[in-house]
Amino acid sequence: MKSDPKDCLYCQNNETQHNLMIEVAKLSVSRLFIFKEQTYHGRCLVAYDKHVDDINLLSDEERNAFMADVVHATRAMQKVFNPVKINYGAYSDTLSHLHFHLVPKYEGGPDFGGVFRMNPQEVYLTDKEYADMAEALKKEL
Repeated sequence: MKSDPKDCLYCQNNETQHNLMIEVAKLSVSRLFIFKEQTYHGRCLVAYDKHVDDINLLSDEERNAFMADVVHATRAMQKVFNPVKINYGAYSDTLSHLHFHLVPKYEGGPDFGGVFRMNPQEVYLTDKEYADMAEALKKEL
């Protein structure tokens, strides 16, 4: 499915994007965001910096660079949040811009051992808590 960058949340950098996530850092070929809904403490997202509908449309070099960014982000998340596991979600049925949801999971925490919920709308933080989280991630990147 070919999508239009004019309709893309990540390309337009619009209010909808700002209501859902906070940009933390630019990586080599992508951007790291904190997902505002924090049912899964430390949940982040990495979005490719160009409008690409699917990972299979990248060259091998571009794909490797994107996946290196994903790993770079999850290594920082591991140090900052110390989850038991980080789940990776690459869903783009309705938003076709290459991005990975990075979802820390904790034993005894929400949905441990199962699939994470996309946006449960249960846990939101203060501006200071988001800022502290962003600073801690930046320090580890």
